[in-house]
Amino acid sequence: MLAPSVGRSHATQPTNALPLPFSERPFRRVFVACHWLFSNPVPRLNPRLTCRPVCSRCVVVGDGAVGKTCLLISYTTNKFPSEYVPTVFDNYAVTVMIGDEPYTLGLFDTAGQEDYDRLRPLSYPQTDVFLLCFSVASPASFENIKAKWYPEVEHHCPGVPCLIVGTQMDLREDEMVRQKLAKQKLQPIRKDQGDQLAKELPNVVKYVECSALTQKHLKDVFDEAIVAALEPPVPKKKRDKCRLL
Repeated sequence: MLAPSVGRSHATQPTNALPLPFSERPFRRVFVACHWLFSNPVPRLNPRLTCRPVCSRCVVVGDGAVGKTCLLISYTTNKFPSEYVPTVFDNYAVTVMIGDEPYTLGLFDTAGQEDYDRLRPLSYPQTDVFLLCFSVASPASFENIKAKWYPEVEHHCPGVPCLIVGTQMDLREDEMVRQKLAKQKLQPIRKDQGDQLAKELPNVVKYVECSALTQKHLKDVFDEAIVAALEPPVPKKKRDKCRLL
């Protein structure tokens, strides 16, 4: 079992203050447990039972080698993995404190390779939030968010909130990466491109980006995932088209 990890993203709420809205409550990671058996889904607990943690299921999808596993390992262990090992399925759990209430987020890693297209959806039932991941250094993986990953999760779990996650943001300014992309007349994905895609796709709450290597904005990704899982997204307004009756 991994050593406890404690972190805090906001100042502690004063004891004499009124309760904060959920999205403004302090998030504290208090311990991590790794490698759940795939056959053991995240337990569904009654939120009214305050002595037991509320649980949600978060499934991470995206092309192979975009950094999904590194994202999870860096977050749950505070350490970037030293080597890349292709993932089939792996599962993690992290418990955080939201104010004074324990909350468990089950993190389910998946394989992005086409060989697992039939097996991967087995991890989708009962999911509360999806992380649709791409690498900012891979325009092809960004295109696949709209072409493959969003349609796939929407088909199996319609209406479940999603976050689009840009990984490897530390590579955006890497000169070797930029030169390699330039030879193909490409460039790293900009943040405004991610923001725009999030606005276009229903059930996508927002776009966030991070670096598992430097851990910049890494915790923000999972804080946003918790908010998305517990707070239903506001339906996006669609432009009505004229219809002849």
